[in-house]
Amino acid sequence: MIKWLTTSFFILYTCLPAAAQDYPRQQIDFDLFVQELFAQQEDDNIPYEDFYETLFQYYQQPINLNNTTPEELASLFILSRPQIASFFNHIQQNGKLLSIYELQAIPGFDLITIYKLVHFVQVPDAGLQADQRPLWQRMIGEDNNAFILRHERTLQQRRGYAPVDTGSRSNTRYLGSPDKLYMRFRSSHTQDYSFGITTEKDAGEAFTWSPSTQRYGFDFYSAHFQLYKKGRFKTIAIGDYQLQIGQGLLLSSGYSIGKGSETITTVSRANLGIRPYSSVLEYAFFRGAAATYRVGSIDLTGFYSTKKVDANIQTDTLQEASDFFKGYQTSGFHRTPTELANKDAVQEQIFGANANYQSRNKSFTAGITALGTHYNSPIKKAEEAYQQFEFEGQRNYNLGTNYSYTWQNFYLFGETALSKSGGVGSINGLIANLSNKLELAMVYRNYSRNFHTFYGGAFSEGTRNINESGWYTGIKLKPFAKWELTAYYDRFRFPWLRYQVDAPSYGDEYLVRLYFKPNRQSSLYAQLRTERKGRNLPGNNSAMDIVGQAERRNYLLYFDTAPTKTLSLKSRVQFSSYKHESPQSTGYLIAQDINLNFGYFQVSTRYALFDTDDYENRQYVYERDVLYAFSVPALSGKGTRFYTLLQFKPLRRVDVWVKYGLTHFRNQDTIGSGLETIEGPRRSDLKAQVRYQF
Repeated sequence: MIKWLTTSFFILYTCLPAAAQDYPRQQIDFDLFVQELFAQQEDDNIPYEDFYETLFQYYQQPINLNNTTPEELASLFILSRPQIASFFNHIQQNGKLLSIYELQAIPGFDLITIYKLVHFVQVPDAGLQADQRPLWQRMIGEDNNAFILRHERTLQQRRGYAPVDTGSRSNTRYLGSPDKLYMRFRSSHTQDYSFGITTEKDAGEAFTWSPSTQRYGFDFYSAHFQLYKKGRFKTIAIGDYQLQIGQGLLLSSGYSIGKGSETITTVSRANLGIRPYSSVLEYAFFRGAAATYRVGSIDLTGFYSTKKVDANIQTDTLQEASDFFKGYQTSGFHRTPTELANKDAVQEQIFGANANYQSRNKSFTAGITALGTHYNSPIKKAEEAYQQFEFEGQRNYNLGTNYSYTWQNFYLFGETALSKSGGVGSINGLIANLSNKLELAMVYRNYSRNFHTFYGGAFSEGTRNINESGWYTGIKLKPFAKWELTAYYDRFRFPWLRYQVDAPSYGDEYLVRLYFKPNRQSSLYAQLRTERKGRNLPGNNSAMDIVGQAERRNYLLYFDTAPTKTLSLKSRVQFSSYKHESPQSTGYLIAQDINLNFGYFQVSTRYALFDTDDYENRQYVYERDVLYAFSVPALSGKGTRFYTLLQFKPLRRVDVWVKYGLTHFRNQDTIGSGLETIEGPRRSDLKAQVRYQF
């Protein structure tokens, strides 16, 4: 999933016209940008594409620095909140910017930050006027109109596509072909409008028209239409959308990043409000309508969503044969008869409102949110001890409040919410620029074991905001012009049991990263990350499970250089170890990238060696991919990984990507398990994509 970022930004510089400004926009290194934000890409359910597509939009249509908001600048994850406050103070005292070079005169702005920022912002000619044409004419004439078609396939046959073996106990097979298809159209202009349609068929899903089984060609469809700044309406949305309010405790659109090498700007969330949805995760969005209306200094947002979600409906024979489900499913796969039977089994309704106040000088905001969630069948979970405080029932209600305040070089932020069960969740933090060379971030969160929210995603160690408390401290130190040191320490506790942790537990995590950039063409960094967390001891034969501390360490050394405009080289060595009351296991990966850019033709290739003792030491490594795709394969065992990505422009409005990847495992006769099993030690994948720009 991560891979599309690097490719997309790589081609943008060569294929798109520069913005109207006096600074020649340079190519940005998105490989390094990705790794700074995501220290460990270990969660396949994070909508990375959504985050990168937003940055992609900003790259195509840079933010007008003379007509922007603190939340819009914060969404870039480049400027800290004190730096954003310093920017607006500069505007207030000196008037609008006349040149992009004026950023160097703003207190707190260093060259490393400015070099990152200029790729996404501009200072347009003051004489340019807003486009006054009707909306349909602006949409037809928009440069950012594109149709994309993508095809993916694993070349080896998986067990799920093989003929049924009469001697096997399982006769289940996939209903469709091994082809994965993706198609989308989007037309958008920053702060004006966004319209898009996205469709997808996963490998194994049938491409068929069958209303009785809720199949209409592609397996998944998504469409959105949003307008911005229409009179007092700040945003109007119809179709699929997301909501990012406060710190994301109740409503988080997925446009957020957890702990990583960027230790300051990513700990707080930008209050972006209503956002378009164009990803293919089949659960992390709202479907209906929403609008934000401005009354003086207050933004009023109302929203309603109704959609069907996947779930395994069961019958409780002790409760008059009533139906229930244990939780909705998020894989989005509908490949087998069982998966297809669970498709769209439950109706979900979400409704609510938010009122957000912002002071005239933009230094203080405060908001209140009310949210209701309703399912047409009840959720029943409490079969295991760790599920005792999980949500049960059909209806959940939340009420929350959020705030932020900037004073000089200090930024305070937080959100607190209550759920129907009486559980409370709260997060509060501080970001400070202590000097031109030192930044500090501190965050405390406390999510009670009976706090329930279905679309929250505030800062946390766990994947959900429940049953956790913790204290995070991060620093960023720039001792010299070409050096940067970032580090964080996070201490957390889980007051109640968790999955595979049959007792209250605790843990901590820290990361240290030293970055050196001797010149614009080269960079080098070394990184250490350690995590200790309670888990049930493996191989325990006693009647009671015993929880012990599992320790995981990750080491990374990365070097990037571009000796010529055509050639760039990237080298990485990473090592990991894992210990859990047993002998330590280890793993490593060595990778070399060679990238060639000939203008309308680019080649990216990698050869990697990996060797791990077990799956606990699997090696995650980001790969370049086709535009709008994201790839971070998890490599375990012993073997090699090779891929090559070709990108070329056969016609002025047409871009083509072709990627081939091959993973070879040593000492293995099969790859995968269940219906995903491949006979043999090799797996090769082919992906092709075409983009036509109108």
